[in-house]
Amino acid sequence: MCVFALSVWLSVIQVKDDHEKQQQDSHVGGKDENIDRGNWTNKREYMLSMIGYAVGLGNVWRFPYLAYKNGGGAFLIPYVIMLAVAGIPLFFLESSFGQFCSQGPVNVWRALPVFQGVGVAMVLVSTLVGIYYNVIIAYSLYYMFASFQSPLPWSDCFYWSNSNCSLTPREVCNITLAANWSEPVIVANMTLWENETCPKENIISIPVQSPSEQYWDLVALQRSSGLDETGPVVWHLALCLLLGWLLIAAALYKGIKSSGKVVYFTATFPYVVLLILLIRGVTLEGARDGIEFYIGSQSNLTKLGEAEVWRDAATQIFYSLSVAWGGVTALSSYNKFHNNVFKDALTVCLTNCGTSVFAGFAIFSILGHMAHVYGKPVSEVAQAGFGLAFIAYPDALSKLPISPLWSILFFFMLLTLGLDSQFAGIEVISTCLQDAFPERFKSKRSIISVGTCAILFLLGLPCVTQAGIYWVTLMDQFCAGFVLLIAALLELVGVFYFYGGNRFIKDIEMMIGTRSSLFWLWWRACWFFITPAVILVWSLLTFRPPSYGTVQYPAWGVALGWCMIAFCLIWIPLIAIWKILCAQGNPWQVGVSGRDVSNPGPGKFRSKCMQYIKSNSPNTEDSRL
Repeated sequence: MCVFALSVWLSVIQVKDDHEKQQQDSHVGGKDENIDRGNWTNKREYMLSMIGYAVGLGNVWRFPYLAYKNGGGAFLIPYVIMLAVAGIPLFFLESSFGQFCSQGPVNVWRALPVFQGVGVAMVLVSTLVGIYYNVIIAYSLYYMFASFQSPLPWSDCFYWSNSNCSLTPREVCNITLAANWSEPVIVANMTLWENETCPKENIISIPVQSPSEQYWDLVALQRSSGLDETGPVVWHLALCLLLGWLLIAAALYKGIKSSGKVVYFTATFPYVVLLILLIRGVTLEGARDGIEFYIGSQSNLTKLGEAEVWRDAATQIFYSLSVAWGGVTALSSYNKFHNNVFKDALTVCLTNCGTSVFAGFAIFSILGHMAHVYGKPVSEVAQAGFGLAFIAYPDALSKLPISPLWSILFFFMLLTLGLDSQFAGIEVISTCLQDAFPERFKSKRSIISVGTCAILFLLGLPCVTQAGIYWVTLMDQFCAGFVLLIAALLELVGVFYFYGGNRFIKDIEMMIGTRSSLFWLWWRACWFFITPAVILVWSLLTFRPPSYGTVQYPAWGVALGWCMIAFCLIWIPLIAIWKILCAQGNPWQVGVSGRDVSNPGPGKFRSKCMQYIKSNSPNTEDSRL
């Protein structure tokens, strides 16, 4: 809560700083500094877009589970440390890089042509993630529409369920034939035979499925037995997927000029719903048990000695802030040059992490009530990922008065969380296309956005077949994993060991003003040593064989996952070799520093940036130029 309050305080400071900066820059001329690409209409749209991009589904359905699993309140220690040494440094780096050169994640690497493949890998990852991420949005849309029923369709074992569905545990009487009992008999919670009660020592429980679990598998997904059994397209999911892409295409029709208006709602509404759910949750019986289990009585400092706890903290920070995806660079590239990118990065990172902690209270207060109703410990109802969002939480909401209302609010919140994260992912693709072919696509932003959404919709259709959930899980584990680690590591190596760390710091000072050497001491330590070391260690601990529940993936499925990784990463060495072979003059100068024989000095990329800065600076005599 303290982190959340601090982030709000920083946001207030940022608004004041933005107002002063706008007054200083008002005489530059024109509404946009960059006429060709455009800029954010105002600072609020940029900040809301960045917060919406960073705050996503993982804040709601992953962090609370990790916190209780890894020692409750004690988990905040590695979480905050990983935020400080990996999350904020990477976020600050990408924001600064994009803002300094006003280019997307591919064109920024004109500063280091041999590393341009890193930007291509980021774009490919964003493309693959965009395919399956919108399927999760389709799930949220389907459940939101299904919630307009009373009672909720997953509140009991209705016509769609099978014999294994039950609201209560089932028991069987394990009696031998010698006792004249022909077979085990199931009668609710007590087993009878010929008016005799089954002896206690012979009663055994058998596993059953809750209505919400069966509804997810049998109705929503119509899930097949595995990746080998594709099955037909599930049409209600396909229509929801189409609607999801239509919403995104409409929001991105005019690029940041339209999406910047939409995020006023999509980035703020989740906080309203979380607050409503928290207020409702804490008034329920059993809520205290859930909250204590989340972050109170389960606090266990001994967990800090386990490597898995630190790995989970690093994973959550890395994915939650969406670094190395290209989206942070793309969104920052539309900033005005003298925007205080440091304060922005700090505000977004703290807001994101504060949201994760805050969401945990809302989630576990209601899960605590669910555990109370079932008479189970909270650990048996708490899940992560799809299990929390589409099984455990819908089950808990169905136990509340006016359950359709709470269910509609919850799934609409998931929808808005997913949409504004997806906006930035698609913006990465559109920005890179526009930067690569500025003359051809200058006035065709709407065509790029709609065309991208249409193509990704078609590519996502296999994810809404009966085997779709297996494809979603496979792509999530492989695409949003190893590739990001490599991209982040090479990003740090390229900027600070080839472009030059001191050179990059001077670039940042040119934008935000000179800072003390003590201020830069910490960032130098992180960018040169600490953050790369964290990524290297973490990369050795992250891979696990893919699975969905108890369903294991076939060998060809795992091989296909590695092929996705190879498809994203292969461009890094290929483009590096191509840049060096095509270089005129010294291959090292052209490939690494961006220099060529016709343009000595700091490099073609940096020279163009300097010319742009001078032509738009309100003070052309500024010594920093």
